[in-house]
Amino acid sequence: MSRAHQMPAPPDAAQRRAAKAVVVYGVETLPPYDAAFYGTARANMAKVSEVIVPPREARVVEVPAGHVIRIVSVYGPQVGDLNLWNAHDLGERFFSGKTRAFHGTHVSTGDRLWSTLPALRPMATITHDTLGWYGWDADGGGIHDVIGTRCDPYTNVLLKGAEYHHCCHSNLTRALAAHRQMPLAQAEPHIHDVLNVFMCTGFTRDTHQYFMKASPVRPGDFIEFFAEIDLLAGLSACPGGDCGSSHSSDAARCYPLKIEIYRPRAEDLAGWRPAAVNGYSRSHGAG
Repeated sequence: MSRAHQMPAPPDAAQRRAAKAVVVYGVETLPPYDAAFYGTARANMAKVSEVIVPPREARVVEVPAGHVIRIVSVYGPQVGDLNLWNAHDLGERFFSGKTRAFHGTHVSTGDRLWSTLPALRPMATITHDTLGWYGWDADGGGIHDVIGTRCDPYTNVLLKGAEYHHCCHSNLTRALAAHRQMPLAQAEPHIHDVLNVFMCTGFTRDTHQYFMKASPVRPGDFIEFFAEIDLLAGLSACPGGDCGSSHSSDAARCYPLKIEIYRPRAEDLAGWRPAAVNGYSRSHGAG
């Protein structure tokens, strides 16, 4: 985006730009990531189910609290769009904006995926990430972003003048409708901004526009989440494939993704309880 139209800089422009950056949300008061607990929970867990998500499609699975969901790359590099809902209340869902504000633009082991207001609680905790080595590349790109929204047919019409019906938004809508046996029009409002699993993204240094590049994910790579509440998880195998060249089209080479559900041993969860809703008393404010 060009900034050539801006007004001339005032005499004290350098001073104004030199203001100290302050992190908005200090998260030091949140309970720290308990690596020992999650390590024990996953050490002896047993796989109870698995689902293959076909290319350019989505699937929704149930993940009971205290279970682990693992998203696995199979056959070739592929990114996915993840939605999470409270299994008992679709109105409580993944809050990508607050997750980003707490943990940064990209998430990995130890970060939590937070839910929408008024619950505002951890829905899931990332317990393992085989791409955690990637860090930040020379372009400023990272993996597993909570920046982007999701590819959708409305944007495709706006920018390309053409309808495309295998965008992640549409895929997730169909999958949720099928799982809950509800009409598409009823399911669609529940589709929300995503965690872009395996996707490599960032902001360009000159115009700060959102970019994507070929994901480093390879078969066998996975990211794993511990369910802090009873979840519905929806995953779309993005029509962009590894998102290295195109998006929302049938041109990219795409591969399936696999969802695996694991159950830890009961004794390894001793003392653990599902995450409680936020403690804010709504009677004391406008909320």
